[in-house]
Amino acid sequence: MARIIDGEKMNMVGKQVRKFRIEQKMSQQMLSDKLETIAVYICRGSICRIEEQTRTVSDIELWGLSQILGKPIGSFFELETDS
Repeated sequence: MARIIDGEKMNMVGKQVRKFRIEQKMSQQMLSDKLETIAVYICRGSICRIEEQTRTVSDIELWGLSQILGKPIGSFFELETDS
């Protein structure tokens, strides 16, 4: 069966995670710490790898990112347009 994501990318949401985190003026460590308050454990290094798209993201992790970053889950999948 063919993979949904081609190449080296391990997730589809990393770029949006980074964008939303920066919009919130939040460091990767701050995001990690806030996720821990809702029992979603992603260390700073893993957040870096998610943003670089070299690490997969579980459903509970995506839910946690959505809660902390204040964005609906669907918005993590919006494609950036070249304009």
